[in-house]
Amino acid sequence: MLKLLTDNVWVADTPNSFYGLQFGARMTIVRLGDGTLFMHSPIAIDDTMKADIDALGPVGHIVAPNIFHHVYAKPASELYPLAKVHLAPGLEKKRPDLRADAILGASADPSWRGELEAMPIDGTILNETAFVHHPSGTLLCSDLIENFKTSDHWFTRTYLKVNGVLGKPGLSRALRFAFRDKRAGRKSIDAILEHPIDKIALAHGDPILEGGQEVLRASYTWLKPQS
Repeated sequence: MLKLLTDNVWVADTPNSFYGLQFGARMTIVRLGDGTLFMHSPIAIDDTMKADIDALGPVGHIVAPNIFHHVYAKPASELYPLAKVHLAPGLEKKRPDLRADAILGASADPSWRGELEAMPIDGTILNETAFVHHPSGTLLCSDLIENFKTSDHWFTRTYLKVNGVLGKPGLSRALRFAFRDKRAGRKSIDAILEHPIDKIALAHGDPILEGGQEVLRASYTWLKPQS
């Protein structure tokens, strides 16, 4: 079920298990000024959801934002064959079965220029590109930040507690190891923080509905170039 997050930004959630951990997953859809839709990190789309999506406009872009958020990119591209498929760097090798119309980077696609700004997260093994939606002040990301108040699943709840993100937004200690070049990673986070972010549409946990810039800043105090 699509839910309105803010002006021209919708999200849809789905259960998702990763090595037995119940993290869930979230797709974000942005309606661009030209009326087309930007589909970020697609999830499984059934007939009901497809009808809801189609009511918003034609899908113009399908984005697999990092090398782990790609499972439903192919089904989405088959549902929307006219959409342009954007893959995270390295996915074209990991998933040669995926159509790769463009590889994500700092350059903006002409159809979203001025509305969405691509923000590559350098220095990590995830090869993620986040996006700032300027009209709404919303950050779109996948594995950049998590926000779990709690979990009904004891194993997941234990994992979140051990990794310092149970009951508060942040990046788990386990995922911090993805930052292999901390100087490059810090520079990427600081570039995002230059924008007046209010909301954060993330993949795992609850969306951040206000104060997103300060939440992101506080979540990355651990990332120091000299560490």
